[in-house]
Amino acid sequence: MVHQVLYRALVSTKWLAESLRSGKLGPSLRVLDASWYSPGTREARKEYQERHVPGASFFDIEECRDTASPYEMMLPSEAHFGNYVGRLGISNDTHVVVYDGDHLGSFYAPRVWWMFRVFGHRTVSVLNGGFRNWLKEGHPVTSEPSTPEPAVFKATLDRSLLKTYEQVLENLQSRRFQLVDSRAQGRYLGTEPEPDAVGLDSGHIRGSLNMPFMDFLTKDGFEKSPEELRAMFQAKQVDLGQPLIATCRKGVTACHIALAAYLCGKPDVAVYDGSWSEWFRRAPPETRVSQGKGGKA
Repeated sequence: MVHQVLYRALVSTKWLAESLRSGKLGPSLRVLDASWYSPGTREARKEYQERHVPGASFFDIEECRDTASPYEMMLPSEAHFGNYVGRLGISNDTHVVVYDGDHLGSFYAPRVWWMFRVFGHRTVSVLNGGFRNWLKEGHPVTSEPSTPEPAVFKATLDRSLLKTYEQVLENLQSRRFQLVDSRAQGRYLGTEPEPDAVGLDSGHIRGSLNMPFMDFLTKDGFEKSPEELRAMFQAKQVDLGQPLIATCRKGVTACHIALAAYLCGKPDVAVYDGSWSEWFRRAPPETRVSQGKGGKA
């Protein structure tokens, strides 16, 4: 395997605070608040308007997706993504730092990190510890809206980081790659329901392993060390030297697996974008495993 120099996937709150203090925010450094919460819980845009990292723009994942798809949170087109992030002042030369306000420390930020990477952008990082620790450490916040100068971003889809339903279905026979599901164990097993889901039973794709994304984070909301992450993959008998695909319900927390593997030196984890949301509705019943409904979801 050729060892390439990987761009830093994480930046610290201290690094970002110092970068803001020294006036580095601008065309070469942009910050995004990528928070999203289940309807009826918290209001991400309203919370952003009340307080956010100074200079940060709000990345609305509801706007930056394929709204025509029947499945949840599917990737937008190259043109859609390029136009959207260009309006946020991001060019192909910008270092993008993404965070969210989830109490876990990180929830949706890794999805946006992966979105930039799948559209050909390598200089993107997640704020380690998220907004939770930015606040806890007393760094500055503001309610001032961000008005960055629009930029030109040319998106080029990297298909090696993306898997489709057809490719995952074919893999049930070929077993070319390992498949890891990042949802909580109960949802993976089918013993707990999918939250806020209508017509979507829980369960998992036949042959997939389970690594709940919350386990990649410390109780304080920081990413665990590469050594700890490697040990977690080893404990699940996931071989980081072999092809690996991440899945979840809608392609969001699967990106935590991609991030964890990246931090272990494996940058080529692909995400099954449709994930369980698509698989449950399209796949043959015998490929859907559940302990909740007689063995099939």
